[in-house]
Amino acid sequence: MEILMAWRNVWRNPRRSVLTILAIAFACLLLIFMLSFQFGMYEVMINAAVKVQTGHLQVIAKDYDKDMKMRWVVEDPQAVGDLMLAVPHITAHTFRANGFALLSSRDRTYGGMVTGVLPAREREISSTASTIRQGAYLEPGDTNQAVVGSLLAKNLHISVGDELVLLGNARDGSIAATVLNVKGVFSSGMDEYDRSAIQIPLPYFQEVFAMRGAVHQVVAVCDSLTAVGPAQSTVTGNLPKVKSKRNLECKSWDELLPGLIQSIQMDLGGGIIFYLILIVVVAFSIMNTFLMAVFERTHEFGTLMAIGAKPARLTKMLLYESAFLTSCGIILGIAAGCALTIYVESTGITLGEAQGMLRQYGIPNVMRPELSWLTAVTGPFVVFFITMLTALYPAFKVRKLKPVEAMHAI
Repeated sequence: MEILMAWRNVWRNPRRSVLTILAIAFACLLLIFMLSFQFGMYEVMINAAVKVQTGHLQVIAKDYDKDMKMRWVVEDPQAVGDLMLAVPHITAHTFRANGFALLSSRDRTYGGMVTGVLPAREREISSTASTIRQGAYLEPGDTNQAVVGSLLAKNLHISVGDELVLLGNARDGSIAATVLNVKGVFSSGMDEYDRSAIQIPLPYFQEVFAMRGAVHQVVAVCDSLTAVGPAQSTVTGNLPKVKSKRNLECKSWDELLPGLIQSIQMDLGGGIIFYLILIVVVAFSIMNTFLMAVFERTHEFGTLMAIGAKPARLTKMLLYESAFLTSCGIILGIAAGCALTIYVESTGITLGEAQGMLRQYGIPNVMRPELSWLTAVTGPFVVFFITMLTALYPAFKVRKLKPVEAMHAI
């Protein structure tokens, strides 16, 4: 009975009810679209970072990511690579070796991280080749050729064709020294990386740094971010089959890039504050609607209480009214929000004049929201919870009414 009465009461003032429903629907639409767009941006940021540096997964010697000691190596990289070939969702893998070294040009000397790569495989998992600004990227037949980060090249005053002297420590404790020819200069868009990174062919790196066929990282990429967790679990479970003097471990991109995760968390925290403010504004509009309803119907409530209606029953009826209004708004908002997000997801949002610059760094020039159950349901659920919470105040205000006084109210 209360449900039927509540539904009829909602439409006693159709204009006010429609405006309230539209306010809730607009809040839900905005929450769904903005959350989806935010998560879409995060995926772009993550993909850009992993393509430049870490890949989605890395098999390394235990604790190598913390200290990066030269002697902590993967001794049989081919065995690990064969293991990864059998893991679902892993689309490509490559081998890398790293060493800190002093890099000297004719005028200056700077420290840098020298990375040995397999050029053909590196193109499959890394965007470095597409960010070459001068010269060309490495080829499989190269020996003492190098590609250098743009900021490191600027600091060393070098360009394509110049010579670069490398001096570092080899794996066996001897001196690693060679002369490199600069074949290309890349600009990844990540200043910290461009300021210190230099890449040379992996076979030449292994020769100079006395690696004896070992590498420091077996890097893999997956077909999607959601597949990283299952792939990591599978690789971790199979690693004991690979013989190694030092235990091996499989790390995911979020473990290797904690700074990126913190940046995403900070941005998401700021977004949540904005969304909460929006929800509170909508919630107070609901509370205002029901306060007006209580004041306008004071005489009616007094009459109902005089003929035997209990305050609890009237409170329940008002809460039903609030639930009906909120539910109508949320259903409309979810439908509109999902429709808008799906449309923009298919068309994308171009970034205008910034697209050329972003393309240089391997970032797509069209941003797309990413609709999921999380983004479609979280915002509307919070809206429903908070609006129902604020509706309690006017609903329970009925309990304080005195029948005689309420019946004399105008």
